[in-house]
Amino acid sequence: MEWIKIVNYIITVIFLLCYSYQFVYIPISWFMKKRKPAPQPQMEHKYAALICARNEASVIGDLIDSLHRQTYASDQLHVFVLADNCTDDTARIARKKGAVVYERFNKELVGKGYALAALLRYLKQDYPEGFDGYFVFDADNILADDYIEQMDRTFSEGHDIVTSYRNSKNYGDNWISAGYALWFLRESRYLNYARSLLGVSCAVSGTGFMFSRKVAEEIGDWPFYTLTEDIEFSVDQIVKGRKIAYCKDAELFDEQPVKFSQSWWQRMRWSKGYLQVLQIYGGKLLKGAAHGNVSCMDVSMNIMPAYVLSILSIICNVTLTILGVLHGNDVQVVFWSVLQLLGNMYFTAFVVGAITTVTEWKHIHTSAPRKILYSFTFPLFMMTYIPISAAVLFCKVEWRPIVHSRSGVSVYRKIEPLVNREN
Repeated sequence: MEWIKIVNYIITVIFLLCYSYQFVYIPISWFMKKRKPAPQPQMEHKYAALICARNEASVIGDLIDSLHRQTYASDQLHVFVLADNCTDDTARIARKKGAVVYERFNKELVGKGYALAALLRYLKQDYPEGFDGYFVFDADNILADDYIEQMDRTFSEGHDIVTSYRNSKNYGDNWISAGYALWFLRESRYLNYARSLLGVSCAVSGTGFMFSRKVAEEIGDWPFYTLTEDIEFSVDQIVKGRKIAYCKDAELFDEQPVKFSQSWWQRMRWSKGYLQVLQIYGGKLLKGAAHGNVSCMDVSMNIMPAYVLSILSIICNVTLTILGVLHGNDVQVVFWSVLQLLGNMYFTAFVVGAITTVTEWKHIHTSAPRKILYSFTFPLFMMTYIPISAAVLFCKVEWRPIVHSRSGVSVYRKIEPLVNREN
């Protein structure tokens, strides 16, 4: 049974070695100052806001309203909605709110990647002159009033892809929504912001990003169809040598799942998507990392070791436990070894979550007791990835729609003081 202690110790050490550099990102985001770019001549950019929506009648109007509230020139921002296999009033509401709406019905090619590809094909046909930049949003998003203006400033510095600060509409609902929200806040502040300070490529996270006309022409119709099309897009651009920029002043709010069953299937899809991306790009990422591409190394660490180590931990602990029991060994050794492993995982995740909670305190829209409570439940949320990682190996995983029902009107009123904040 001593072997279990040794194996779990080795797994812990490997995990720390793989991710210790991300702890260095924390003080970098605190103390390192970003160099101000040389002033750029002011140009008016023509943008297209792309929204793919499936049965999002309860939230699509709030996003379009927030786009209409933007401080950026309204005649330079055009809103397009792809109502994808909708059976509700999504298309009608979007049209009523002033968006240009296309409808798609395809039960075979299902997922956001296929919907984006269809929407870009429509735009290429109906707007052959194209746009300077393309924003990608999910229907449940709400934007701070100066979101497009802030993103435009970063885009004008010469970046072809820009991602933004991702916040949550419903942080305080329960430990599940808080788990998601805290992870995305941490990703924004302590991954993408630190990366931008170091001149390393950031990564797109689902929604709230934009890409240039140049990128649109290079990729053609959106060619990313894995279960995590955002990660695939990021990795594809990184292995091609492009750096994704980050705009910390552009704030976006989205709705997080509150049911564990819904969260389970969504994160199953993400885990499966990571494997799909690794299958396609793993060799290129490792080759880039071997040649000193820090961005390739960084994104590899984000999608590879955690999954592999989780599976390895499960396999080793189960196998060695069974062998130990068959040989009549004391199972208490197993119990304490696994407990220690889980304790180390909990402590590490708690530190990360607590630091994020403290530094992003004013951005988290819930009561102080809930902020503190969800710092302690955050590690439990992250540890549920362990059984999810194992389940992916045995379950069929496919794209499933996420139900959104949180109207953004009341939420937006709560965040109004934050909208034009000084940073």
